[in-house]
Amino acid sequence: MKRVLVANRGEIALRIMRGCREAGLEVVAIHSDADSSAPHVVFADHAVLLTGENPLQVYLDVDGLVQVALDAGADAVHPGYGFLAENASFARAVEAAGLTFIGPTAATIDQMGSKTEARTLMQNAGVPVVPGYQGPVDDSGAMGAAAGEIGYPVLVKASFGGGGKGMRVVRSPEGLVEAIESAQREAKSAFGDSRVFLEKFVEGPSHVEVQILGDGEGGAIHVGERECSVQRRHQKVIEECPAAWINEETRQAICDAGVLAAKAVNYRGAGTVEFLVERNGDFYFLEMNTRLQVEHPVTECVYGRDLVRAQLHIASTGTLPFEQHELVARGHALEARIYAESPEDGFMPSIGELLRVEFPSGPGVRIDSGVREGMEISVHYDPMIAKLIVFAETRERAIEKLIVALGDTVLHGVKTNVGLLQRICRSEAFADNAVHTRWLDEEGAVLWEGVKPDLMMALAAWGASQRTSSGPSQDTGASASPMAPGIWKTIGGWKMSEGGLS
Repeated sequence: MKRVLVANRGEIALRIMRGCREAGLEVVAIHSDADSSAPHVVFADHAVLLTGENPLQVYLDVDGLVQVALDAGADAVHPGYGFLAENASFARAVEAAGLTFIGPTAATIDQMGSKTEARTLMQNAGVPVVPGYQGPVDDSGAMGAAAGEIGYPVLVKASFGGGGKGMRVVRSPEGLVEAIESAQREAKSAFGDSRVFLEKFVEGPSHVEVQILGDGEGGAIHVGERECSVQRRHQKVIEECPAAWINEETRQAICDAGVLAAKAVNYRGAGTVEFLVERNGDFYFLEMNTRLQVEHPVTECVYGRDLVRAQLHIASTGTLPFEQHELVARGHALEARIYAESPEDGFMPSIGELLRVEFPSGPGVRIDSGVREGMEISVHYDPMIAKLIVFAETRERAIEKLIVALGDTVLHGVKTNVGLLQRICRSEAFADNAVHTRWLDEEGAVLWEGVKPDLMMALAAWGASQRTSSGPSQDTGASASPMAPGIWKTIGGWKMSEGGLS
């Protein structure tokens, strides 16, 4: 490989490009009009403007992206995550054009894209799976009998897709038919496929995932596990490596199961096998993500390995970059996802210009971001601004470091979840490793209750917006009121009290 087209944008595009450049490879960026001056575009050796119906669709044009890669003289394509990363048609099109797809084969993506097929494959390979039913759903009698045999509560789950869509928890026989029909409608709308199946609903599990690497010929290793139970509506918020609460016996069993899963599908490249883990140590296969994960940096910190470079090595040589015995964990790493969103307003995305951006630095602090000051957070893309990663000798020190680093993060112009992230890190449940996958949804309201924008930050942001949006000054003989209506929109609800701003 000499030149890689990165079929993505934002922080993951920039992350991949850095790995490519360190490996001596040229990189080609793609971008919409909205991303013309984005950091990943500026960093790349070559950049190609994509045109289409809207800024989102241009990143999803399979044939168009393959043609761009060919025209740019690329000999490989890295999909990153999101967009087309787990699209088997894209992987096939890339390889049909004579290019290297830096990821698993299309056949593996297809197999793991179907949750029902993945369950069957894993079960046959000896990987523990949640008890379930994958028969016809149009027979309400059969579904009812299966649910009764599994035992309520049960989970109705879409066969394709993710992110919590097409999922319904059913706690009694009376709600089963309605839940199936509702899940089918949502799955059809979100994924174009209405098929669903039943699983036993595991109460209060932890989400532990195993980082795997495979050579595509049946060889596979693991790079430890990650704990990802702090989630909101099935979307991860804080991730860490290792999972500090599990014992060594359980850790080894989960990692072995991850390798077994990788070997079962002749996995190629970097992937993740996700498990639901109960506090007694029982665990069940959840799904396999056939791509690099958002949270891969915590594994890199603890194991001292560059996973993007590992992907490039496998894609170019067909061999694993290291052996299992060479991988040794040290210390603890945490990652917090910083979003442009308003926790106090139902986590609505916050759009607007980033008027001021200052990220923390120092020993053990890493920022993966694809934004810069002056950029617009738009409605077209995911509102994640950055990933803040910290590394320390122990989990306790890593938490302390993350709290300080979040406090040193300055983002003006949009609302963010930084305050919520700090509160999570300071919570007793998080410190005690007592969280589970529904903890934030069920008990987390107190964490964001009363979170308000800082008055001085809001004033600064409002003042900057007035300067940047007004353009060249004109002497009209009148001056703008310092308390123009726009400031109240920026600040949001607040009041002065004896205890200060609330």
